[in-house]
Amino acid sequence: MGILPREGIGREKMGSTATVSFAIIPMIEIWRKIRLALLVITIGISAVACQKKGELEIQRPPASVSVASAVTQDVPLYLDAIGKTVAREVVSIEPQISGRIIKIHFTDGADVKKGDLLFTIDPQPFEVSLQQAQANLARSTALKQQAEANLAKDTAQARTGEVERRRYEQLVEQGVVSKEQFDQVRTSSETFNATVGADVAAIRSAEQAMKADEAAVAATQVQLAYCYIHSPIDGRAGQRLVDVGNVVNPGNLGKPTPLLVIERVDPIYADFTIPQHELSDVQHNMALGKLRAEVRLPDQADNPAAGELTFLDNAVQNTTGTVNLRATIANRDRRFWPGRFVNIRLVLGTIKSAVLIPASAPEMSAKGQFVYVVSDDLTAELRPVTTGQRQGELVVINRGLSSGERVVVQGQIAVVPGAKVRIAESAPVERAANAEGGL
Repeated sequence: MGILPREGIGREKMGSTATVSFAIIPMIEIWRKIRLALLVITIGISAVACQKKGELEIQRPPASVSVASAVTQDVPLYLDAIGKTVAREVVSIEPQISGRIIKIHFTDGADVKKGDLLFTIDPQPFEVSLQQAQANLARSTALKQQAEANLAKDTAQARTGEVERRRYEQLVEQGVVSKEQFDQVRTSSETFNATVGADVAAIRSAEQAMKADEAAVAATQVQLAYCYIHSPIDGRAGQRLVDVGNVVNPGNLGKPTPLLVIERVDPIYADFTIPQHELSDVQHNMALGKLRAEVRLPDQADNPAAGELTFLDNAVQNTTGTVNLRATIANRDRRFWPGRFVNIRLVLGTIKSAVLIPASAPEMSAKGQFVYVVSDDLTAELRPVTTGQRQGELVVINRGLSSGERVVVQGQIAVVPGAKVRIAESAPVERAANAEGGL
């Protein structure tokens, strides 16, 4: 009897647990249905969004672009390089005698002409030496004149003695005079002849002395001329390196004293280099005639100076694999200065009927360069192209484009290949091409 109540209590507890378990199962089913419903709703929203997006893409308005027509024109074939201007002549003025500078006849940085007086070295010591040499020459000249007078006198006496000797020789044979008298006459004649020989030797000695004195006079005159230093070329003077009162020395007396450096800047050289793989093109075109060069200052790119190629080195540089070249240009306005960097364009020839478009038209992709070509129905076509040399604001198209075709030059980022475009502006390519045609 005591056990029944326990069993009843146990059944009640077991019944409560089963009731809770059966209550959880419907809740799980409800959550599954909710998740399924949410998934269906999400898919529906995505589908609607994709449909609307497709509708928006289809309804995208044409891209607004600027276009330009490709033109055909003869353009120069050229090589571009960076070079440096070099003075055509550089002269370092140095003294050829020792002395003190007493006057400077130019200002620093002045243009000088050939023969202009630059410096004066004290000429007084050399003037004194010249006077002494001239005095020695006058003495030698007087000695020669005296020897010539003695020769004339002694020659006359020798002739008289010879006549007397012959006469006495006949008288001795006739027995009119004694042999002792004849010997005296003959001795006198021989003495006169010896005197004549001495006079001739004296004249020769005087002549040699005169030559030595004349050389001394000439040497002193040269040294005196060196006191006045003139410009050997037309050019521009640099900064003087000595002042009035400085004592200068020539190079053969130890360390030379530089006085001034003069550089000729008109015409002027433009030195530059090209890689050795471009040498064959240069040589080939040089064989056809002189090559034209255009030299530009970096800050004056639109104002080139015309010149011509005047030098091609005879060897390739081993260390750099380049070849040295030189162009000569006029520089009357002193626009180019020695030592300044310049941009050099060496014109090799002419590309006939080249196709040109603005340089802003080509774009770059993973497959290479391309342009957008606009057809007559305003459809944009992506066209691969191969570009060549720049011609100012234009570029040469070697392949992929024909003259007259319109290309997009602005607004490429909004263009879709195969889609319509709206032309907002046409660029004046013709004017740019004509401007570049004068290169």
